[in-house]
Amino acid sequence: MLTPYRKLMDVNVAGREIRRLRRILLYGTCVRDEYPSIFRMYAEGRVPLAVCMEETHFNLVALKLASMAARVKLEELVVLTVDGSPHCVQLHMAVEEVDKIVGGLPRRHIVVEGGEAHEIEPMYIRIARYLTKIRKLAMGARLKGELF
Repeated sequence: MLTPYRKLMDVNVAGREIRRLRRILLYGTCVRDEYPSIFRMYAEGRVPLAVCMEETHFNLVALKLASMAARVKLEELVVLTVDGSPHCVQLHMAVEEVDKIVGGLPRRHIVVEGGEAHEIEPMYIRIARYLTKIRKLAMGARLKGELF
C-alpha cells in the first residue's frame, strides 16, 4: 500500500529531507497509481513530490521550484509524467522555465508511454513550446516518410 501523496505545494522548499537528499522526484500525481513500479524505481533515493497541473497553476509550481533551487543546491530534479497529457507537459515546461531563471538546474525528464519510461532530453522540452518548430520538424519527417 502506498502512503498518501506528498504534494510539492505542501512542503517547505528547504525542508530537512530535501536538504539531506538534494534529489527530487517531481511527478504527475496519476503516475504513482497508474505505473507504481516505475514510480517506485524513480522515487528510490529521491524526495517524491506530487503535482497535478490540472489543479495547480504553472506559475505556482515554477515559483515553488525556483525558490527550492535558490535555497538548496539540488543534485538532481527528475520529472516523471505520462506522455501525451496536455497537463503533464506543463510540468516539464515549468522545470525548463526554472532552469532559465536559476541556471544550471540538474534535471531529467521522463515520460511513461506504453508502460515504459522514456528519458527526454531538455532540448526537446524547449522545442515543444514552439508549435511552428514542431510543424517544421513534422513536415520534414513526413517528407521522409518517418511521421506516423
